Amino acid sequence: MNARTGESHRRPGAVVALAALALALSAGAALAADALVERANRGLVEIVTGGVDGTSARMAEDLAELLDDGATRRVLPVLGKGASQNLADLKALRGVDLAIVQTDVLEDARTRRLYPDLDGFVSYIAKLNNDEFHLLARADIKSVADLAGKKVNFGPPGDGTAFTGPRLFELLKIAVEPTGYGQAQALEKLRKGEIAAMAMVVGKPAMLFQGVRRRDDLHFLALPLKGAIDAGYIPARLASEDYPDLVPPGSPVDTVAVGTVLLVAGLAPDSERYRNVANFVEAFFTQFPKLLEAPHQPKWQEVNLAAELPHWRRFPPADAWIKRNGAAPTAFSEDQLRDIFVKFLDERSKASGSQTLSAEQKVELYDQFRRWQSEHGE
Repeated sequence: MNARTGESHRRPGAVVALAALALALSAGAALAADALVERANRGLVEIVTGGVDGTSARMAEDLAELLDDGATRRVLPVLGKGASQNLADLKALRGVDLAIVQTDVLEDARTRRLYPDLDGFVSYIAKLNNDEFHLLARADIKSVADLAGKKVNFGPPGDGTAFTGPRLFELLKIAVEPTGYGQAQALEKLRKGEIAAMAMVVGKPAMLFQGVRRRDDLHFLALPLKGAIDAGYIPARLASEDYPDLVPPGSPVDTVAVGTVLLVAGLAPDSERYRNVANFVEAFFTQFPKLLEAPHQPKWQEVNLAAELPHWRRFPPADAWIKRNGAAPTAFSEDQLRDIFVKFLDERSKASGSQTLSAEQKVELYDQFRRWQSEHGE
């Protein structure tokens, strides 16, 4: 056998070895890819939130930061297009497990039967915070009544404000010309005088309004607390402490707030996604006290895990946790205490058949109550 012949006999073996090596490398890469996919999806829970300027995005970020341990659980916030669209996405989008939705949007969908078997495919984990209705206007607009026939921005379609804003104006019987700009763009158009006002449902203090200064000649408008509004929304106030450049000290602006809720998609109880959400609930509820600490979103202070949402069923693992552990006590804010006091006065008036007090009288009585409470060390 000459050198050439020997070389020709060795080539097939070398080819086989190289092929085997290539197959081994390919198999190794596939195994590595499979391991990466498994790690990335282990305990995955996707939460669709409102836009970047909203409160829910920050709260979902807090949840991800606290609960995502990188080993057994992953929490993935997804920026959505607002409360109305979030509800639709919870039903229709593949992979969305949770959604943060305004309670008025949810109730409207139930009342009008927008989705078949809505209360069958959706349940709730917990009521969250209240978001305040902000109505920012030009200086020449002195009251909400002055907006009749003028351009008022309610945000893009699908946004919670695009539902709540027109609904409130309808209850007030004030017809306006609605626009649908994004909130940041609306603020610029308001500064330029191209629109008369902009509405935004967001937890105070909203980051978008932190950059507004006195020289912009803009101010918040008070919302008349009429019976029809009181029936569906919570009385609230925007104070100087919230917006030093927009609200003068001692002259809070009356408005309303709407609740938000953390919803769960209709997941099969024997599915991996259901187990992932159940694991998320256990971690969320157990570690909830940490969310009350700075620098987390201050709106966590409003959350009472045990609070119930009428007409809706709670996600079974969340319901079981509440029944087993109760809920951590919540420190009420000044606005919440005032709201509770006002509701007490209203219910007392109805029960006794006495005349309903005006908003000013309710505030005066509340201030007297707080002074009495301070003097008696309560």
